[in-house]
Amino acid sequence: MATSSQIRSRVIPLHRSPQARPTTVPAVYRAAARLLAANGLYQGGDFVPDAFDREMDVPHFLRPMSIVAALKCAVSGDPHRTSLLADEAIAVLALRLEVDGEGPLAGGIFDLEAHVDAWGDVESRTTESAVAMLEAAADANEVAA
Repeated sequence: MATSSQIRSRVIPLHRSPQARPTTVPAVYRAAARLLAANGLYQGGDFVPDAFDREMDVPHFLRPMSIVAALKCAVSGDPHRTSLLADEAIAVLALRLEVDGEGPLAGGIFDLEAHVDAWGDVESRTTESAVAMLEAAADANEVAA
């Protein structure tokens, strides 16, 4: 005899599965690193290329994305959707990174996002270096916890 949960079972894509979503800052960094490794680092003025879908019809979570977008997507499944955990991960990461020898400006989450994006937008930045930085940040946060 089948239970109601067996009858109604369905496969949920990994990026939308609540069980697959990270619940700690280090886990967010590792999940974002996997996203960047799979999709690539996007450098530019937005979270993903062609954010208004004028030329592409690929879902945003499958496109190359900025570090901030990868952090948001790792938590929510959407590179544009914010969450408290993603904001915390962005804030902690912003305090670790220097751009032109400086840390982030004192301010709100948008200033912290801009600082992380500025680090990712450095001309010589590669997907591999962004992934390595996120992995190192995960390791450092696990040790600090």
